[in-house]
Amino acid sequence: MEIILKEDIIGLGYKNDIVNVKSGYGRNYLIPTGKAVIASPSAKKILAENLKQQAHKLAKILEKAEEDAAKLNGVSVEVTAKVSATGVLYGSVTSATVAEELAKKGIEVDRKRIVMKDIKTVGEYAATVIFHKQVSVEIPVTVLAEGNSAAAKPAAEVEAEAAAPVAEETPAPAAEDAPATEAAE
Repeated sequence: MEIILKEDIIGLGYKNDIVNVKSGYGRNYLIPTGKAVIASPSAKKILAENLKQQAHKLAKILEKAEEDAAKLNGVSVEVTAKVSATGVLYGSVTSATVAEELAKKGIEVDRKRIVMKDIKTVGEYAATVIFHKQVSVEIPVTVLAEGNSAAAKPAAEVEAEAAAPVAEETPAPAAEDAPATEAAE
């Protein structure tokens, strides 16, 4: 089913884009909620005329998006969270958390514009803020452990350290037991 989007929908398209979706998604969700209309030939002609008339307005929107993106250049986010001994978070860091941290720095960004996977371990990650279909900024996100310095290490490092001493100790007792067994016989 071919539809014309009336607003930006992350993962599907941007306002005034003509996209193909499954008919159930279009008929049962997008069209009834006013997020899209069916892309009939007459609707496409109206869209083309509207875009021609709104070219100046769209240029201003793009310019504002570029200004907003410039504010985020060089900005990084640090989030402290409670973690287990292995560096795994008790919960997760989401786009809403990143939006809150940016708000603390005086930069207002809608959490729906932030694209990232949920973070569940300590470490360094990246979040992408999409201002316009042509303008996006990548922000580094660092997740730190709250208080405990042992848990401040990424989970991979903690697992590697935990596995290394076990591997070294296991062969040593086995080697000492072998001569003792031979001497007893």
